[in-house]
Amino acid sequence: MADIIPIDERLADARGKKKSLDRKLKIRAVQKIFQCTRCAFKCEKCGTQIEPRPQKECNEPKSRQTVFRLCEECRQEYLDYIRWQNGRPDSNPYWRNDAWCELWRSWIAYQKSIERYMKSREFLQLLHELKSNRHDE
Repeated sequence: MADIIPIDERLADARGKKKSLDRKLKIRAVQKIFQCTRCAFKCEKCGTQIEPRPQKECNEPKSRQTVFRLCEECRQEYLDYIRWQNGRPDSNPYWRNDAWCELWRSWIAYQKSIERYMKSREFLQLLHELKSNRHDE
């Protein structure tokens, strides 16, 4: 009889474990976005480590600035893509063809999808919930 665990304790334990697992999943979802997808220390295109440069401190001319965090090689390729899109290819190498252009279009669409997700009501709710829970602990 001493080995019998009251059902209330088992249910409370199960709820606690589920709550803990849910919190871990929520934290991982947010970490993936900010530490992996939107890491300030790597090129958004190729993943090469870079030094973050705030836009305010950027001394580049407006025409060389990009809306993405890119290493110098990817930045130059992005600018070539923009020129190509505007019908002004800068003597692009032969391998920068329609497929290359589609690659950049797809990558930019992917970046826009991430941005939409980060601005979605549900993701913002998740951030708010995690922030509120942090203060409650």
